[in-house]
Amino acid sequence: MNLKKGLVGLLAATSLLAAACGNSGRPGGGAANEDEEVKLGTVFATTGAVSAYGTPQENAINMAIDEINAEGGVLDDQEIELVNYDYTSVDTEAAQLATRLATQDNVDAILGADTSGSAKSALQSGTQHEVPTLSPSASADNYTIASDGGVEEWGWRVAFPDSYQGGALAQFAEQELDTEKVAILMDNSSDYSVGLVEIFEEIFSGEIVGKENFTAGQTDFSATLTSLNELDFDVLLVTGYYEEGGPIVRQAREMGLDQPILAPDGFGNQALVELAGEENLNDVYYTTQFTTLNENPLVDEFVESYTEAYGSEPDMFAAMAYDAAYVMRDAIERAGSDNREAINEALAETEKFEGVTGTFSYDEMHNPSKTVTILELQNGEPVNTYEVDPENL
Repeated sequence: MNLKKGLVGLLAATSLLAAACGNSGRPGGGAANEDEEVKLGTVFATTGAVSAYGTPQENAINMAIDEINAEGGVLDDQEIELVNYDYTSVDTEAAQLATRLATQDNVDAILGADTSGSAKSALQSGTQHEVPTLSPSASADNYTIASDGGVEEWGWRVAFPDSYQGGALAQFAEQELDTEKVAILMDNSSDYSVGLVEIFEEIFSGEIVGKENFTAGQTDFSATLTSLNELDFDVLLVTGYYEEGGPIVRQAREMGLDQPILAPDGFGNQALVELAGEENLNDVYYTTQFTTLNENPLVDEFVESYTEAYGSEPDMFAAMAYDAAYVMRDAIERAGSDNREAINEALAETEKFEGVTGTFSYDEMHNPSKTVTILELQNGEPVNTYEVDPENL
């Protein structure tokens, strides 16, 4: 089995088209900000249903820009001006605010949005006005894929795509947990969940003995889990978010289902412990974009600064946003200009950027090529990490 081969096979057609896409050369594109300062805009949900994702991202970017300005800014001591907007967890508002940033505020680049849906909406506006648009956390496979199957020329991200982590979980199950048989419980109302399962099934060489569905907002999983508990399997894969993941883990453990549970990064929230109960979170493994368990001075400094500024440790959303701010700073410096087109070209040339979420370069589909970290929980506490390296798969 080869995860890298599987992912390439899945996205081969779009990658070939993307490689052929160059600068569109549209009239009026890539206009420079005529203001004296470098100006960046953000679009995050700091109120509404998904504010738990947007608020830490805006916090981390504010902190990063303060650090950058305190160190002398960019482009010969120019400070970065930051324009922040709250799209109130409504995707259409994300698009409208991205348009406002591009046309009225005349920003040089946009950071945001947070969920894949809102980020795609914001990117459509960024693309229309030819503004580099970098989402810290959009993970849907199609975020960087344009309607014609090619690459979104002005779109970038820090998060690895959903299919990427689905393949990593498949490899981890086989190589680290010696898994031969897997049962799957998936949120069939979520593209995120469905996409993960598709690539997991493509990469996993063992047997899928059963597959059951749930939907977002569901709270009682007893009937489904009872059906699964009658099957013979080594590992349970649960694809979804912590809101349903927590109750699933609790109910599974309470009925005696004690096999290891694998999950994607949607489990990555402290509320998982409250919903599942720490006593039930044993042998639970989920992918994460960031962990404080990494022994890295850069991570330690970030965690200390963020905790001091905001009163709590940063989560993976804060970490991805922090990296996004510094990726953009790096691109502006290498571009030697606040010209939008020059910044976009510099983003394409990003190689071995060292951030708190890992070291990565951008591939031809504007996705970061980075290791996937899998976090192990015992008694509700993270106790170990595993890394799946795409270069060695």
